Amino acid sequence: MAAITCSMELEYESAEEAESLARALQPDNEGFIDVKTEGSTLICYAEADTPLSLLHTVDDFLACLTVAEDTIKMKKK
Repeated sequence: MAAITCSMELEYESAEEAESLARALQPDNEGFIDVKTEGSTLICYAEADTPLSLLHTVDDFLACLTVAEDTIKMKKK
């Protein structure tokens, strides 16, 4: 069976913000989603054996990303 993949590119205000998010997400992503930064862009790549498995992985990632983004917004206030 071929692997199912998903890639996302998320643009942020600055390279520092993208790097902060990548560092914050790294512990949860280990072995599930590869995250790197290029300037102010967060580049994410996931692979799974089934569509449902990929959906669960991406859903969990996006939930964690939302918490990390909210934390950064709160720190800016």
